[in-house]
This record gives sequence, C-alpha cells and structure tokens, in this order.
Amino acid sequence: MAAGLSGMANQAQAQAKEQFFPLLVYRTGAYAPNGTPWANGKQDYIKLINARDGGINGVKITFEECETGYATDKGVECYERLKGKGASLIDPQATGITFALTDKVPNDKIPLVTLGYGLSASQDGNVFKWNFPLMGSYWTAADMLIQHIAKKEGGFDKLKGKKIAIVYHDSPFGKEPMPLLDERQKMHGFELVKIPVTAPGVEQKSAWLQVRQQRPDYVLLWGWGVMNSTALKEAQATGYPREKMYGVWWSGAEPDVKDVGEGAKGYNALALNGYGQSPKVIQEILKHVHGKGQGTGPKEEVGSVLYSRGLIIQMLGIEAVRRAQERFGKGKVMTGEQVRWGLENLALDQKKLDALGFTGIMRPLSTSCADHMGSTSARVHTWDGSKWNFSSDWLQADEQIIKPMVKAGADKYAGEKKLTRRTPEDCQS
Repeated sequence: MAAGLSGMANQAQAQAKEQFFPLLVYRTGAYAPNGTPWANGKQDYIKLINARDGGINGVKITFEECETGYATDKGVECYERLKGKGASLIDPQATGITFALTDKVPNDKIPLVTLGYGLSASQDGNVFKWNFPLMGSYWTAADMLIQHIAKKEGGFDKLKGKKIAIVYHDSPFGKEPMPLLDERQKMHGFELVKIPVTAPGVEQKSAWLQVRQQRPDYVLLWGWGVMNSTALKEAQATGYPREKMYGVWWSGAEPDVKDVGEGAKGYNALALNGYGQSPKVIQEILKHVHGKGQGTGPKEEVGSVLYSRGLIIQMLGIEAVRRAQERFGKGKVMTGEQVRWGLENLALDQKKLDALGFTGIMRPLSTSCADHMGSTSARVHTWDGSKWNFSSDWLQADEQIIKPMVKAGADKYAGEKKLTRRTPEDCQS
C-alpha cells in the first residue's frame, strides 16, 4: 500500500513538471482547410521546444487537442473539459468561441490569446484583464485596408463618393470590423455596402448578385474557410475584377486561392505575418521535428501562411510562460494567473525575435497592462496565379481613430458587466 501511495505521489510530481496547453482545433468541416495548417503549426512548435530545448527551462510541454468544428457550443465544451487539466492559457481559434469564453475566464483565471481576431475592444487591458488580441484586431485590419485603398486612390479625399462593399461571414467574426468601417465612412464620405454571407459560405449567388447590381469600386472580403475560395470563384463568374478585392488576413492564405489558381490572379489580402521555408525557426522544425518523422502534417505545408501563424501563436504562449518563470520561478510550472502576467509583460524586440528564429515572420511586440495587443502592422500581398507576393510596405492602424474606439468599447463592456477599471496596483500584481 505504501509503495502504491509513493508511486502515486511520484506520478503527481512528474505531472507537476509539465506545462499543459489545451489546443482547440477544427480539422473537420467547412473550415478544416484553414484550421488544419494553423493547428499543425502550433503542435510542431511545441514538439520543437520539447525536442530541441527539453521544454521551457526544463519544464516539458504537454498538449491535448479538442475538435470544435468552429462551433461556439463545441468550443465551450472543449474549454470546460480541458481547463481542469492544468490549462494556463486558451487560444479559442474562433471569434464566436472567444465571445462565449470572455465572461468565463476571469473566474477560472485562464487568459485568452486571440491573435489577430476576437473582441477588438479587448486591446484595453485595464478592462479586459484576461483577453490578449495580440498583433491586431478586426478594427486595426479594417483600418489598414481603408488606408491602403485611399493611398491607391491618391488620398483620403478621393474616397468621397466611392462605393466600398464588404462581403462578410454573417457571424461575430464578420460583424466585428463594422464600427471601424462606419467611422471611416463618416470621415471620408464613401458609401459602405454590407453584404452578409450565411455560414459556412458555400452558397453566395445572392451576395454576388448584389455586387453585380451595386458595382462597388472595391470589395472587402471578410471570409474564412470555404467561403473565401467560393467568393473568388463567384467574383470570377460575375466578372468582378479580383484586383479590386481586398481580404482580411484570414482570407489570404494558400487554401483560399490554390483551387481557384489563375482565376484568383490579382486578388489582394492582408498578411499579418511572414511565411516561407527560409526563416530559421522553419529550418529548425524541418530538422528537429519533420526530420525525425514527428511532423504533425505534410512537410510541404511547413512555412505556409496559416502554419506560420500557428507557430507565432504557440511561440507567444511559450514565451509568456518563460517570461512568467523569470518572475515566479525558473523551471516551475506556471499557473493561468502567472501566464497572464507573462502575456502582459512580453518584450520581444528584434534581437529576441532573431534569437528565436522568427526574423521575417513577425515584427517586434511589447505588451503592457493598458495594451494587450502589443503591436499592430500588416502588409498587403497579392496572388499571382500560383503564389503570394508582398505588394505593399508595412501598414499601421491609425491610433487616433482606434484608441478612442477601444476605450469607448471597453467602457461600454465594463458598464454592462459592472466592472471597474484596474488600478495601478492591480497592474503591478
């Protein structure tokens, strides 16, 4: 009996030395072509850190996937099932799931990492203590696209009288950019035409009939999964010029265009991150993970747009644990509360990114109590019929427009939920 008890204690001790990452995924359904490389990138980065570094300062990383099919109810079920296994952060991988979990995580003390998606107002860390929309939100994305179109036209004053349509996924994800677009419409006098597409977006005939009737100067595409390639095929059938189409960064990956091929030529989308097989971290994964037969998906997918985004997300989570260990104890397993502090105190300058092998994949990022985004910039890339090519300089969202909107959105949320803004003391804790 004693031996049995000591065995159990040893087992608990061994488990205590593991940092657990729950991985919400969708490898099935209409969103699988986009969800799969993203999920594979996250897994491969965990495998790299375990294989090459022996974990985070000696703490091995474990993970478990849970299939959501991009459905909010399934996402909440996955969260409830995995949170008790020692989850110290969650990447919901869907805006709808993020909305559903935002009210839950403060009680559970588990931060939500929503890189380039989620609730735009949650950039305000003084209200949204547990949400981290790292690297950008749908407001910053929409702002960059309007700026880019204005530049193409020769200035913001040239937008007056223009017509810009947004073909969007009729869900929290698709509706999230609207306040920013409404604001820019008021400022510059263009007409905004909102055309919803019912999820998952395989049926878009009526949407493109509206495009045909409205004849907008530009079409913004706010799609995900099969919706994107369907939109491009419909644009081709309708005769809408692809070079006048601009997608959000979730509408600008290989699965969106490769089946359309030449038919998508000239189509533009935001690129939140770099990609390709030349970055050092990609080479390390090919060597230490795929080279040892441990790769999660096909080798040719390594370094693709969404795979690389998965790497970034996982790296930021792991670096938040590492940052937390600097304060709370190296070589220790970090709790959700400690990892939240790590996420709020990320300081990844160029030197640090170079050391991590992420040169060319992302730009420096630094978070704080007030700013849970850390940085916001993207480029436009254009499909040439067979590959993506960068076609703009780095774009930055206009803080003068974004900041007041974020504060107003956060204040509204705080009022509805009866929350008070965090004190300076709370920021230090």
